[in-house]
Amino acid sequence: MNRSRHAMTLFSRLQPLLRSLALILLLHSPLLTADSTPPAQLREVIQSLFPQATRIDAKQGDVPAYPVYQLNELLGYAFESTDHSSLQGFAGKPIRLLIGLNVDGVLAGVRVLGHHEPVFLHGMGEKALLDFVEQYRQHPLSKPVVVGGRKPDSSDGQSITQFDGISKATVSVVILNESVLQSALAVARAYLEGFTSAPLATPRMDMFEPLDWQQLLERGLVQHWLLQPDELEQHLGHSLAHYPGMDRDQAFSELFFAYLDTPMSGRNLLGEQGFARLQNSLRDGEQALLVMSRGSYRHVPEDFTPASSPSRLLLVQNGQAIELHDMDFDNGNLLDSLAITPTDDLQAHIFRIKAHAAYNPAQPAQLRLNVNLQRNHLVESQLVLEHPVEPDPALFEIHQPSAADKPAPVWLRLWQERWWQLALLGSALLLVSLIFTFQHRISRHGRAFHLLRGGFLLFTLLFIGLYAQGQLSVVNITTLVLALVEGFDIRVFLMDPVIFVLWSFTFISLFIWGRGLFCGWLCPFGALQELVAWLGQKLRLRQWKIAEPLHRRLQWIKYGVLLVLLVSALLSQTLAERLAEVEPFKTTITLFLVRSWPFVAYALLLLGLGLFIHKFYCRYVCPLGAGLAILGRLRLFSWLKRIDACGQPCQHCRNHCGIGAIHRDGRIDYDECIQCLECIVILHDDQQCVAAVSARKKTEKSQRKAAAEALIYKG
Repeated sequence: MNRSRHAMTLFSRLQPLLRSLALILLLHSPLLTADSTPPAQLREVIQSLFPQATRIDAKQGDVPAYPVYQLNELLGYAFESTDHSSLQGFAGKPIRLLIGLNVDGVLAGVRVLGHHEPVFLHGMGEKALLDFVEQYRQHPLSKPVVVGGRKPDSSDGQSITQFDGISKATVSVVILNESVLQSALAVARAYLEGFTSAPLATPRMDMFEPLDWQQLLERGLVQHWLLQPDELEQHLGHSLAHYPGMDRDQAFSELFFAYLDTPMSGRNLLGEQGFARLQNSLRDGEQALLVMSRGSYRHVPEDFTPASSPSRLLLVQNGQAIELHDMDFDNGNLLDSLAITPTDDLQAHIFRIKAHAAYNPAQPAQLRLNVNLQRNHLVESQLVLEHPVEPDPALFEIHQPSAADKPAPVWLRLWQERWWQLALLGSALLLVSLIFTFQHRISRHGRAFHLLRGGFLLFTLLFIGLYAQGQLSVVNITTLVLALVEGFDIRVFLMDPVIFVLWSFTFISLFIWGRGLFCGWLCPFGALQELVAWLGQKLRLRQWKIAEPLHRRLQWIKYGVLLVLLVSALLSQTLAERLAEVEPFKTTITLFLVRSWPFVAYALLLLGLGLFIHKFYCRYVCPLGAGLAILGRLRLFSWLKRIDACGQPCQHCRNHCGIGAIHRDGRIDYDECIQCLECIVILHDDQQCVAAVSARKKTEKSQRKAAAEALIYKG
């Protein structure tokens, strides 16, 4: 009995301890934490980014991220890009990335979890993509990243970082880069010191009084930075005389700079009209900085390209570099248009500070001058000098941030960067529209028309196809179908401006001229096939004529291919991407035959058949042509002129039509016609058109008869 009482007493004393132990076991139970901690496969990827990690906590916060620890020391955060960025890739699906960011704001690395980018799937291969993302390892988030393009020549090697792009996948890597930076900045601003949003400052537009140059300097509205030769020599440790072009009798560099968004500085310097024009030129959230300089070393080199970013100049705030972009204000005549200038020997530029830089003009910043002095072709000296940028806080209204600033859309930047390509493409589309509108007038000059068409096809192949990568594809159609089914987002299609403009023009032209305008004039692979057909004729290769009954049956193949692709896209996008390899466009135009041998062999086989059968692929296989032909049936006009003699008895146009789009009775099959306009050229050629030849012969016969009768009458 005593033993039983003793056991009960012991149990009651141990009960709190047993409850605590049970609670601890429950909290660490896999059943409880399985839904909030990263799955095993994702944990392995995170471990590869943070090899020292001993603990990975559950995803936390309104800004989702996995905290990563070494024992109890926080190493950084791992997060998925799709939790922070809504950018969609070229195929209409986001690129899934896992990103690591350490506590110092340095990227631990990037891993690709999944994607649907066509150029990397069965194209260039994923190695190119993996090599690209490897460049993010140990990259500080505070340094701007430029993907591809012109190499930045920043003297300190740190202000601007340029990643090697992938020339055939420009859109994909730009979207990937934006996804990485948007996601990393969102996490950094939420969890890391130095990245949090500061109070917002907006210029007070009601504050203005007229000031002259000296008053602007005295009030600090225009700031002055003077670098004398002896100061540079102290930094260099030797005389400037060792460097060609350096004059010790003048200032090494004298800079004047002013923040232009406030009327006190901007309106006084630019005048009322110039200030208003500047405000209209700036997009939402953008700001402007005026920089003027003179001396031996100015803020931009002599070969500076307008509308680009200066390699010598940079803004720095909170340890983060802010890239400047020349606005090319007044097209290089800025100094002449300023309302106030101290002297005429200044060099002046207005630089745009983009919205995503989150520059706060009411907070301290630094203007950084990257000095790169070439001693000879082997030796150069590099310095980084900084001067404080301190606008008067009284010029601004301070507001606490309500939410993180939304970055400028990536599609808009892509359009701005490719403006000249779009301008040239727009000119070409205008030209081909005029050709089709005035086709009967232009086609009267057969030789000139053939030269015009040949030149346009070369432009289509070389510029639209190989350079601007404007080859339309059936993948664009399947992407559109999926977008309509799953939720349409115009931003997906705006990511590639050349493709978007071509598709828009082609879609409109389908209702006016039918499918032929694109297939016969704007398709790069179609232009390549015409070049191959021309080569086959010049080599006097025998051209294979397919009997019309078989020809009409073979034409249905491309419609079957299109149907299979559309159905597969609804079932599985991965399957559709593989089946879309029936198009040789990626191999020939996008990758220019730099691909594994089966794809190259297939493309060369199709081109080889084109030597003997005119545009074999277009006529019988192309699913894109089939899709355009279906929509082309809604065209409003039948532009190709026919006369009574066409088909009855004349068969000249039909025999001359390489694509086989003219029926025996003379009718044009607009579903197959590529509108090369050769039949119109024949129609207006007095030496080829049967009706014209017959009319001429009758006229000549009448003239001979009249002449004979006249001779008889005289006799």
